Amino acid sequence: MGITGEQIGPARSRERFLVGESAGAGVRGPILNSWLRCRLLGLSPDGTELPYRDDFDPDSRLVRAAAPVLDELESRFSGSRMNIALADADGTVLQRRFGDPSLARSLPPIQIVPGFVFAERFGGTNGIGLALAERGPVQVYGAEHFAERAQSNACCAIPIRDQISGRIAGVLCFGYPHAYERPSLAVLLRRAAGTIERRLTEQSSERERGLLRAYLDAEGRALTGGSGADAHDGHRTGPTGPAAPAGLDGLDGLDGLDGLDGLDGLAQLDGLDDLALDPHDQTILKDRATELISSSKRAAVAVALPHGRAATLLSRPVTSSSGVEGMVVEAVLSSDTPPVHHLSVAPRPGATRPVPPPAGPGAEPGPAPTEPEPTESESTGPAPAAGSRPGTVRGLVLVGEPEVGKYAIEARRRLELLAEASTRIGTTLDVGRTARELAEMAVPALADHVTVDLIGAVLRGDDPTDPRHGDDAAGPGTDLYRSVVHGIRDDCPFYPAGRVVRLHPGNPIMRCLTEGHTFLEPELKSAAGWIGQDPERARKVMACGVHSLIAVPLLARGVLLGIASFYRSQDPAPYGEDDSRLAQELAARAALCVDNARRYTREHALALTLQRSLLPRGLPEQGAVEVAHRYLPAESGVGGDWFDVIPLSGARVALLVGDVVGHGLHAAATMGRLRTAARNFAELELAPDELLTHLDNLLVRMDREEGGDHATGSTGIVGATCLYAIYDPTSRQCTMARAGHLPPALVRPDGTVTFPDLPAGPPLGLGGLPFETAEIELARDSTLVLYTDGLVEDRHRDIDVALELLRRTLAHPDRSPEETCQAVMTAMTPEHPSDDIALLVARTHTLPADRIATWDMPADPARVSAIRAAATRQLAHWGLEDVSFAAELLLSELVTNAVRYGTAPIQVRLIHDRTLICEVSDGSSTAPHMRRAANTDEGGRGLFLVAQLAQSWGTRYTPGGKVIWAECALDAG
Repeated sequence: MGITGEQIGPARSRERFLVGESAGAGVRGPILNSWLRCRLLGLSPDGTELPYRDDFDPDSRLVRAAAPVLDELESRFSGSRMNIALADADGTVLQRRFGDPSLARSLPPIQIVPGFVFAERFGGTNGIGLALAERGPVQVYGAEHFAERAQSNACCAIPIRDQISGRIAGVLCFGYPHAYERPSLAVLLRRAAGTIERRLTEQSSERERGLLRAYLDAEGRALTGGSGADAHDGHRTGPTGPAAPAGLDGLDGLDGLDGLDGLDGLAQLDGLDDLALDPHDQTILKDRATELISSSKRAAVAVALPHGRAATLLSRPVTSSSGVEGMVVEAVLSSDTPPVHHLSVAPRPGATRPVPPPAGPGAEPGPAPTEPEPTESESTGPAPAAGSRPGTVRGLVLVGEPEVGKYAIEARRRLELLAEASTRIGTTLDVGRTARELAEMAVPALADHVTVDLIGAVLRGDDPTDPRHGDDAAGPGTDLYRSVVHGIRDDCPFYPAGRVVRLHPGNPIMRCLTEGHTFLEPELKSAAGWIGQDPERARKVMACGVHSLIAVPLLARGVLLGIASFYRSQDPAPYGEDDSRLAQELAARAALCVDNARRYTREHALALTLQRSLLPRGLPEQGAVEVAHRYLPAESGVGGDWFDVIPLSGARVALLVGDVVGHGLHAAATMGRLRTAARNFAELELAPDELLTHLDNLLVRMDREEGGDHATGSTGIVGATCLYAIYDPTSRQCTMARAGHLPPALVRPDGTVTFPDLPAGPPLGLGGLPFETAEIELARDSTLVLYTDGLVEDRHRDIDVALELLRRTLAHPDRSPEETCQAVMTAMTPEHPSDDIALLVARTHTLPADRIATWDMPADPARVSAIRAAATRQLAHWGLEDVSFAAELLLSELVTNAVRYGTAPIQVRLIHDRTLICEVSDGSSTAPHMRRAANTDEGGRGLFLVAQLAQSWGTRYTPGGKVIWAECALDAG
């Protein structure tokens, strides 16, 4: 492009790059990527020969639109060493202007003669080629040029876009010595390009006005029956004379396009307003008229309107005086009293004009048609009443070129696609599913194949490191997973889903990841960076017809989550700017949904981790029941379901299930607090109704304490349900109480399944209401099944149906608790559970009578020795001589305390279970307390001795008094 001058730019970085070394951090990203593409294309810095084309159009629309702007720039840069170039969308130079005319005699031909192609694949890194590759404004300084011949140049370039189609029409480029560099040059370049773009659009407006003039002339001739051009009323939508040339000083003078109303490039009169149509009716007719214009066919189409009205749209070709071919669409409506309309054609009494016969695309417009006689297949409105002949009114709807109509239809379809995407993307809070919904939404409306690559941290719910900022220690793109591959065919050889994707630096998808910008590759066959990733695979992909690519970053809340790549194969047209913007809109919506899903995944994982950490990690050793359990979190959010198995004194065991209302971290934390409290209350040997009362009071206090957080978004504590049962294997008695919870299922040894009718009790958290207990005697090897409501309550299934299914599933007494758990979960759990499920299955055992010894004794200290001797004989019978000494001391202290401080009746009981349990009961409700005895005290050391000899000890209250118990480990000798 050059103007001679001193060498500038990162020369040393370029030298290192050319010898295969790293260029370093001093090279701008677009320049380095351009160098990489040049290397992949096999270009040589000293051998880049530019092709010449002699078939370019020197009088194209772009040249005509740019001519006055180039003239103004040439005048403004008069006397300077500025080289101004205008190139088309292929990089072919169409026009050159010089500030100093003498430059045209001193520069080589490629820098002065139009026709040379400066596309990057031929000329390497240069202003025109880089602007086309980057599809935006660029600047190239000195050694940043790839070719040796341009090392002393500086240039800035910007694409020129067709505002109607959205495609790049050409490039405007300034070449100059480095000393000319000013910030105002880039501003001037943008203003000049903007003026050319507006003049291109104005040309389309003038073409439409020509078609409009042709239509009005034809209307005038039809009304007067003559050929005078002035026979019509002359109403037009705007000025019809040619627009004045716009120079640099007039860049902002063209604010709108006269003669256009509504869709760009489609001229319309205000005839619809006078047809007594409301805006909704007009929109329906305009949309249908746009489709007729784009079809380029003569047609008469009946259109149903709201409120029982009907209109007929008539489309026919029209040709302007300058030879522009287009289509005109009129609306014909039936009306008993046609409104006055300066463009409507009221039928002459007793006369109608038939619809002209179809004509070829180049046919001259004939007389304007009126409403045809409705046929059964065409007319969708109500038929006129018998004996009446309604009048007709006719007005212009749209006039335009078919190609512009296609752009309008495409624009409307893009809006429809975005509207549909808002309802189809993000239907779940699953990251992978949301990514697939994006792909399914885009195929085939926008793309034929879509791949979605997500950063691994996003799939795990973590905060991803941003590759744009160099936060990834392992290097950008090392943690990129292919999540979705979706397309119109399954055999296109893209990298498959479920694997890590390793991308090369020059790949447009990699650039999209590291730079965070959308990259459009209209022609993949010339995309060296994409082909260089895997040449063999790229060849196979292109063999499937894939030819164009848009790579869009998935950005949400400033965080880069991954890349969505859209590929086209069926439509031969390459992707354009409008397609790129649509892809960005879809990706932006999907990215927000993916980020919401990621955040939910993280919170769900945290809540689930908390929930599982608060649930029992293992079941305690006890011989009263054989237990199995399951916990299944809800798909939509972790709740507050829990279960517990708590060994109690006297070989008893407590079984508990509960459910905190709500989901999320708050519910899980509340569950943990309730479970801890329940275990502590159970250690106090409270009866089931008393334990629920204490939990109820606790929940009321917690709710009251956290009530102040409601204003800051806390959900508060609404309540909880709970079922608490105590089973005694020595008597086979099960005592239960429930607080708003579902009753358990009881499976008897013969397979009969019942749901015991327990007093319901209020849910926890209401406060002030009593709870009741119920006692049931269980047969040996009965099974008790406790569960939360998520197992049987489902919006797709009645609870009675679910309970009956549970009954049938449990009616297999031969199953072990583990097998029963598995069978219940398989039969009962929905595919997508909306609530947590906790399941606890306990098969009861009975302690044999020969392992229990009981003695009643009077409150006489002299009988203590006899009880001690009887216990020693019983221990010998059980073969527990090793613990006999410790057991004698324990019984002696406990019996002595009962005789001295308790009341009758007094009973001593030994239980041979996993431990040796010594129990002494009496009629007093006063519990002994261990204290530290002074050196001078004669007593007070008995309970201290018990605590030292026993594995554990304590007191529990009964309706008839209390029981003091102590457990002695069987290996204690």
